[in-house]
Amino acid sequence: MGSAAGGGFPQWNCNCRNCKSSRDGTLTGKPRTQTQVAICKDDCAWFLLNASPDLRMQIEATPVLHPRVLHPGNHGRNSPIGAVLLTSADIDQIAGLLSLRELQPFRVYCTSSIRRILQEDNSVFAMLNRVPDQVSWTEINCDGSFCLQAERGAGINCSVLSLGNHFPVYVSRDRSAALKPEEALLGVIAESSSGKQLAYMPAVPAVDEPLLRRLQETDLLLFDGTFWSDDELIREQGRGSTAREMGHIPISGAVGSLRLLAGLRRPRKVFVHVNNTNPLLDESGPEYREVRAAGWEIAEDGWSFDL
Repeated sequence: MGSAAGGGFPQWNCNCRNCKSSRDGTLTGKPRTQTQVAICKDDCAWFLLNASPDLRMQIEATPVLHPRVLHPGNHGRNSPIGAVLLTSADIDQIAGLLSLRELQPFRVYCTSSIRRILQEDNSVFAMLNRVPDQVSWTEINCDGSFCLQAERGAGINCSVLSLGNHFPVYVSRDRSAALKPEEALLGVIAESSSGKQLAYMPAVPAVDEPLLRRLQETDLLLFDGTFWSDDELIREQGRGSTAREMGHIPISGAVGSLRLLAGLRRPRKVFVHVNNTNPLLDESGPEYREVRAAGWEIAEDGWSFDL
């Protein structure tokens, strides 16, 4: 549904080379909304992986997520969206929940730490529970398995694994100390009815051997493509943090994802969550050609996959 990092592309307050070229029509590339994925097994119940700030417009651009005529004469409110699985408490992963506040029942799956941040520390998310049974919260265990379920339709078997231990900067130091660090950032493995597996990992701070082994078992990998280089934002802005300091392994370099994941032969490999400064967005550039030659794809809004 969406494929860009926070702020989308072009970003509203950015005049970098990519954003400027996108606005004036000289970029060989496409605009993108913020990363959002929806999965289903039977088209009856759809499940969102996170909830991006652009969620409302993404739903409107995705007809299978529109309200449906449930039976003749009933044209009231409804939605095929049955649940949302949250991989972190990052603003770009949770802000879209507030677009789902119109008293439509659904479930939220998340770790205990993420639930506490949203329900106990941020009063605006009380809008999700104004009436009984509006939103039900289901806690999941880190490195555990569970079934995404909705009121109707087939569920989807999932497992999650811990990818990082840093909570978003808006979470106070005292609150972070009281939470489980391993619950801060998750990767998701979802299984289709045919037994094939989707790995969804839009934010990955590091790649180790256990993660490589797990990814080799998957069939489709949607992986963190936020930054091309570690110092990308610093070179662009003259200040700021490195990609790794922000919790994203860069694509390029001796220890970048392109080289570290080069041995993965089974999954179809797709970069998602691409930042507006990433030269991958220029389809006429050498970075784009290098990634494509290495067997990777760069996600675009509206793509769909069948497993």
